Amino acid sequence: MSTAVTSPAQPILAWFKSSYSGAEGGQCLEVAATPGTVHVRDSKRLGGPVLTVGPEAWAGFVELAAGHTA
Repeated sequence: MSTAVTSPAQPILAWFKSSYSGAEGGQCLEVAATPGTVHVRDSKRLGGPVLTVGPEAWAGFVELAAGHTA
């Protein structure tokens, strides 16, 4: 008898950049959201590491980055 270990199916991510990102390709992040997670990567390293956080953490980061802290 043999057993195989399979990984759960990974969702296909739709990556996007902010409309404020210039065409020069400077220091940009790309973001892909799924119902339960937000994925962030460096736009210059498409195959590089991906940071995955929950929606609440992402909302807090965006709020802080936009300067809308309580």
